[in-house]
Amino acid sequence: MANGPVRVRFCPSPTGNPHVGLVRTALFNWAFARHKGGTMVFRIEDTDAARDSEESYNQLLDSMRWLGLDWDEGPEIGGPHAPYRQSQRMDIYADVAKKLLDSGHAYHCYCTTEELDARREAARSAGRPSGYDGQCRSVTPEQKAVYDAEGRQPIVRFRMPDEAITFTDLVRGELTFTPENVPDYGIVRANGAPLYTLVNPVDDALMEITHVLRGEDLLSSTPRQIALYKALIELGVATSVPQFGHLPYVMGEGNKKLSKRDPQASLNLYRERGFLPEGLLNYLSLLGWSFSADQDVFSIAELIEKFDVADVNANPARFDLKKAEAINADHIRRLDVKAFTEACGPWLQAPHANWAPEDFDQAAWEAIAPYAQTRLTVLSDITANVDFLFLPEPVQDEASWAKAMKEGSDALLRTAREKLSAADWSSPESLKEAVLAAGEEHGLKLGKAQAPVRVAVTGRTVGLPLFESLEILGKEKTLSRIDRALEKLAA
Repeated sequence: MANGPVRVRFCPSPTGNPHVGLVRTALFNWAFARHKGGTMVFRIEDTDAARDSEESYNQLLDSMRWLGLDWDEGPEIGGPHAPYRQSQRMDIYADVAKKLLDSGHAYHCYCTTEELDARREAARSAGRPSGYDGQCRSVTPEQKAVYDAEGRQPIVRFRMPDEAITFTDLVRGELTFTPENVPDYGIVRANGAPLYTLVNPVDDALMEITHVLRGEDLLSSTPRQIALYKALIELGVATSVPQFGHLPYVMGEGNKKLSKRDPQASLNLYRERGFLPEGLLNYLSLLGWSFSADQDVFSIAELIEKFDVADVNANPARFDLKKAEAINADHIRRLDVKAFTEACGPWLQAPHANWAPEDFDQAAWEAIAPYAQTRLTVLSDITANVDFLFLPEPVQDEASWAKAMKEGSDALLRTAREKLSAADWSSPESLKEAVLAAGEEHGLKLGKAQAPVRVAVTGRTVGLPLFESLEILGKEKTLSRIDRALEKLAA
């Protein structure tokens, strides 16, 4: 097994939007490399021209940059093992495939799909393993001539050893696979295109990867790759077999594996909602790993200091959106106010903002920001929380209006207006005293008295601290909005 400095790789295919399971894999590799003072290799597996796209490739790079998961070798950076896109490494794979064929580690397989299907079905009916049965392992020159005459185009198949393969998984411990359960497998298509089963281990070998941390769904392919590594070592292509660690499934609703089609799976969803990269990575790190028994919220620096793949749990991890939101809210509160005001920036502009750009007041925003920071779950919540400051009139939520404007609300509002008009507007406490006094005149406690004022001024029954909001909005706008609410009640 591999020794020396840690070298890990993250090697996604550029197909569709990045999903949270993929990000969790990237995160664990990155955190392990940073914890060990090792190297993070970012490699793009783009040999499937029918599914891969340049748009997805650019989105992958953008997502990694947004998350702060930097890489030491890979696209845009280069490195000693460039290129780092498999579509640019085809000559390398063709050369290795030829060496495997010439050495007898691989062979040409002429079986048609129909023949393979028929033999697999017969094996299943007889209760035998239904993998490839080795039919073409020893094709004679005469048989080859017949196949060539028929126009058959062979694939290249790797010859698995007739012995059990045992390895120690970094997450699951010692595992053994018997020969009947790991049959010979294809490494090059009939058209000459290399398959994942060849290119992935070849790149790992040439890029001197020491630890392969990847999803549990790839566990069954590991004995095949270990056999291939050993063949590559014999051929002088590889120097060692990497250590493997298979990360637990991320489960969604109904305890099913979270698929790319699940709404909760898309990384873009969390980015668009205004998750902080630190908050999202904090939560994703808990899907199969634990910081400590009594601490779920921690910084990226703390994660790097503590993370080790040896501590990853093999049991499936369930994705819990509410917990993800709660952890993100904690990270929002950890920001200093300046960082918070800057982070909210995109949600205070078009297309998110529903006010005219010229109506935005930077001073009012900076004044309200500390009160908003303690109440947000995601950054996108800020728009609806502060729009009353920048709109000519608040967005009136009719359900909130009906809930707050009970019988007698008009009389209360008139008294509140009178008290607020005479109040000292230099502090929220004096405004609170004014509304409290208005409520007392009508036999109401502060909670009941402030509800009609809040809806009149902000349009909603819940929101940021009312009296701080009134002070920032200002006396003129506050009284004007109460006047319009009275007009609406009179009508």
